[in-house]
Amino acid sequence: MKVQLQLKQTTQLALTPQLQQSIRLLQLSTQELEQEVEEFLRLNPMLERVDGGDGAVDSEPSAFEPADSIEAGPSPSAEVEQESWSFEEGGGIGQGGQGEDEDEGIQDLRVIPLSLRDHLLGQIRLMPLEERDQELVATLIDYLDEDGYLRHSFTDLNSSVSDALGEVEESEWLVALRLLQSLDPAGIGARTLGECLELQLLASHATEEDKRLGKKMLDHLEWLAQREYTRLRRALGVEERKIRELQQMLLHFDPRPGAAFSVAETRYVVPDVIVRRTGRGWNVSLNEGVMPRLRVNQVYANILKKGIPGHSMSQQLQEARWLIKNIQQRFDTILRVACAVVERQKDFLERGEVGMKPLVLREIAEVLGLHESTISRVTVQKYLLTPRGLFELKYFFSSHVGTDSGEAASSTAVRALIRQLINQEDIKSPLSDQRIANMLGERGFQVARRTVAKYREAMHLSAASLRKSL
Repeated sequence: MKVQLQLKQTTQLALTPQLQQSIRLLQLSTQELEQEVEEFLRLNPMLERVDGGDGAVDSEPSAFEPADSIEAGPSPSAEVEQESWSFEEGGGIGQGGQGEDEDEGIQDLRVIPLSLRDHLLGQIRLMPLEERDQELVATLIDYLDEDGYLRHSFTDLNSSVSDALGEVEESEWLVALRLLQSLDPAGIGARTLGECLELQLLASHATEEDKRLGKKMLDHLEWLAQREYTRLRRALGVEERKIRELQQMLLHFDPRPGAAFSVAETRYVVPDVIVRRTGRGWNVSLNEGVMPRLRVNQVYANILKKGIPGHSMSQQLQEARWLIKNIQQRFDTILRVACAVVERQKDFLERGEVGMKPLVLREIAEVLGLHESTISRVTVQKYLLTPRGLFELKYFFSSHVGTDSGEAASSTAVRALIRQLINQEDIKSPLSDQRIANMLGERGFQVARRTVAKYREAMHLSAASLRKSL
C-alpha cells in the first residue's frame, strides 16, 4: 500500500450569510415575509417598524428601465433612516379607559359555525328515544365522513364499540340507521351515492309517480352517468321528455349533504404587484400595503456611534441593515420581473387567455440579466392584480404549441380555445377529441388528439360521451 500526496484545484461557490438571506427572502410569500419580519423585530432591538406615514422610508429610483409602453410604479427603498428619536406618552385606546373594555366586548362576539355532529345530535335529543337507541344513533353520527356518508359496516362498528355498548344486533343498527337517515339534511347517513339521492328523492315534494320513476332510474345510475338514454327509456317505459325531467330533478339533489357543515380554512391571497391600464399603456406598481416599513433603531445606533463597546449590538446592527437592504432588493426584483412579464403578456391583458403568449423562465432571465433560479423563486407565491383578476406570476409561463405559420402559441391559449369550443358545442352531439383537434388545425394550431385529451382532462372537462345530454 503506497501513500501519495496530490494537489487538486476545485471551484466552489461560497454563499455569504447576506446572500443566503437574500435568496430565502425572495422565495417567501407575502404572509411568510411578514412572519419573518415579526421574528426579526422580536429578536433584534436594532430594528424597528415605521408606524404610519410619519418617518416613512423614502424611495429611490429603480436600477432598471421598464420596457416600452410599460410604466413602472415607484420602487421601494428601505434605507437606514437617521432621525432623532422621540418618546410618546399617554393616551388612546388600550392605555386604560373605556376603549379597551369595548374592544374586549367586541372580540367576544364571535360566530362559531355549527358542526354536522352537533346539528344531528341536537335533533336526536328532541326525539322520544330510549337511551340505548340514542347512543347507537350518536355512534353512527361519530362515524360519518365529512360528506355525511357512513362508510363503515355494522361488523366494523361492533368491533369498535363492543366495550361501551356490548353486542349490538344488526336489527338494532338498522333501526338506528333509519333514525339517522330521517334527520336533516336529507341524504345524511347514506352508504352509497344511489342511496343518498334516493333519500333526498323520498323527502322531496315530487309526485308519487315521479318518486317511483326516479327510484327506478337510480337503480340504473351507471346508465345515467354514461348518458345511455335509450336504455333508460326502455327500462322506465317513458318518453325522452320524461327522462329529461327526471334527470333534472336528480341533478338538483346534493351528493355531499354533510359538506355544507365542514369548515374550510380560508386562505387569503394579497397581491404583490398591481397592474393598471392608463392612457400611456400598462402601469405596473408594487402594492405598498404589503411592503414592510423598517428602519434602524436610532437610540441604539447612537450608542454605538459614541464608541460604547458592545460586540453583540454591532452584529445586530449589521443584521438589521442586511435585512432592510435584502427586503428592498426582494421587492425591486419582483417589480422588474412583473414589468417584463406584463410587457410580454399584453395580449392576455387585452384579450384574455386566448391572447396568452408562450413564455419560459429563460426568456425573462435573459431580458433582465438574472439567473433562471431567481426568476423561478419570484414566480412562486407572488401575485399580480390585473383588470382580468388575480393571478400567480407563474400562471403567465406556459409551454408552446406549433402553428402553421411557424410561430409558437401558448398552451394556455390552446386550452382556452378548447374550452370555448366545448362550451359552444351541441350537447346532443358533443365534439370528440379528434374533432376538436381538426377544428384547431383549421385555425392554424398543430395539436394532436392526445394533446387535446390531456388539456381537456387538465381542465376537468368530461369526454364527449359523458357530455352528451338530451
